[in-house]
Amino acid sequence: MLHRSGLTFVLTVGLIATPAMARHQATGFLNRTVSVGGITYRYQVFVPADWSSHAKWPVIVFLHGSGERGDDGLAQTQVGVGGAIRSHPERFPAIVVMPQCRKDVRWTDSAMEAQSLAALDQSIKEFHGDLDRVYLSGLSMGGYGSWALAAKYPGRWAAAWIICGGIRRKTDPPISEDEASKLYAEAAAKIGAKLPIWVFHGSADPTVPVTESRKMVEALKALGSEVKYTEYEGVEHNSWDKAYAEPELPTWLFAQHLSARKK
Repeated sequence: MLHRSGLTFVLTVGLIATPAMARHQATGFLNRTVSVGGITYRYQVFVPADWSSHAKWPVIVFLHGSGERGDDGLAQTQVGVGGAIRSHPERFPAIVVMPQCRKDVRWTDSAMEAQSLAALDQSIKEFHGDLDRVYLSGLSMGGYGSWALAAKYPGRWAAAWIICGGIRRKTDPPISEDEASKLYAEAAAKIGAKLPIWVFHGSADPTVPVTESRKMVEALKALGSEVKYTEYEGVEHNSWDKAYAEPELPTWLFAQHLSARKK
């Protein structure tokens, strides 16, 4: 009887514990997929160690550079915000969505834009994302993609921080100075003066001219924007390591709320 009673007790505990274990949410860098237009894309989501379904969480979408393109769903976590999280996870108490751009295309491609937004929406739903605190970031090619998303969906983002990106690429056909000024002004007008933006660039960048960031900042300020701009003297293309390590960045970022712009 004692043996049978003891066995019964063990089984009961097991039955009670199983549902609790099933409800446990994995944290850290997680593999995910999203399907858009019949194509499945791999992406990564960072979930803070103290994540709970009882709260709404800030959400960051990060667009990587050209060197991380592919379909492994992993390379994009090795640069930018992924490295910053590994060094200082306490600075990023947020759901961080990291889609991956396919080879031979850019984030401005309509399919890549669609898959990044689908990954963002899916992550917001899965991890209780706060629509009032959705942030946009990108570097290099992802910086170009971030400017494009900021211009196309300015009312979606609580803030954006953009690193060594731009509007025109060095490979674009030459245009007159007046045409170029109009191009930056049009992009700034679409973004508007109210979206909080922090722009970073290295002054010696040989890949994306620093004038790309300078011109966008100038165009936004002409609208009355309080855009922040940090230029790293003598730094070449990799300005993202310094930018994502800025200790003031998370404080500034998480203080921004979409609802504050609607008052």
